[in-house]
Amino acid sequence: MNVPVVEHEDLHSTEPAAIRRAADAVAAGFGGPGLVWIRGAPVARPDVNALYDDFLEVLRRPTAEKSSWGGRHLWFQRGWTPPNTEVSVQGGGQPDFKECFFAAPEPIDSLGARQWPELLCDNVWPTGADRFRTRTLAVGHALHTVGMGLLGAAERALGLAEGAIGEACQGAAHLTRLLAYLPLDEDQVRHRDRVLWGEEHTDFNLLTLLPGGRFYRDGVPDVSPRDGGGLFLRTQPDAEHPTGQKVPGRPPPGCIVAQVGQELEILSGGTFLATPHGIVAPDEPGFVRTSVAHFVHLHPKTVLTPHATLRDRAGSRYDPPVLAGTYATKTLVDIGLAPREALDRFGYRHYDRLRAIRAREDGT
Repeated sequence: MNVPVVEHEDLHSTEPAAIRRAADAVAAGFGGPGLVWIRGAPVARPDVNALYDDFLEVLRRPTAEKSSWGGRHLWFQRGWTPPNTEVSVQGGGQPDFKECFFAAPEPIDSLGARQWPELLCDNVWPTGADRFRTRTLAVGHALHTVGMGLLGAAERALGLAEGAIGEACQGAAHLTRLLAYLPLDEDQVRHRDRVLWGEEHTDFNLLTLLPGGRFYRDGVPDVSPRDGGGLFLRTQPDAEHPTGQKVPGRPPPGCIVAQVGQELEILSGGTFLATPHGIVAPDEPGFVRTSVAHFVHLHPKTVLTPHATLRDRAGSRYDPPVLAGTYATKTLVDIGLAPREALDRFGYRHYDRLRAIRAREDGT
């Protein structure tokens, strides 16, 4: 599979030839298979591996302690997410067999935090885990820098003005998510169809950055299962491959992965399509897989609709427009992280005002 390679230095160059190379590679990757490799990004593999080690150490703490790091009242958007919490839409509501930790490595808009308190909330950290906190924020910030460079190249690839997408990201809930897919026992391996590490799906954000996961067995890292397992990405269908091709999610040495999310698909009017991907559990017991994903988001106040110059090609596929925060909330409800009553908050609650007036009128 010919996945385009973007040179990281081209993303931040002022030379016209480098700018054009980056835009062309992003156009070919996001407009073709739905992903690109980025070579030379400032995300060192030893730093990512050290973060995975710290993450697994933190996860060994008691469940009662981990439950105090965020939780359902924050829609699990910060801190710890327990196993069997997030559910698969395509899998009929079956939960994913994983633990997660969310943190926001970039500054958050204070007004947005009052309007969307669960999406734009403060980070929550374990006590006595300063090294874990420092490494999480450092890796997340480095991945975010790459993502913003890619969005600049995407703007040029789409013929949009500079900042047409990037400026709508300022102060948004950009999230770094650490994931630990849990080991299967012998019975679960025999019935792998009943245990989901991660059902195939597309992300609802703009871009997802992936530096590559790591397998552990009995605490020993870099021991791979015989059938591979792990992340796969599905390329977009074409005449030769009408259901797309499944590409291993581990990038080539020295590269990280970037894939398209639903928000970018909508803004691009379908020029770029969100990338399906999933996590396959191995056919052997005892393996843990760690990974980190950084999600670049639009600010919740952004109207999510194709840019004017790209709207004609989209037709009515992305109508009606919706705020990115509303879109995010509905998605979090769909996958079981936000409660269904979260949808009731949209719009001014005039019913409550009228109910109060009538109650006074009735003397009740």
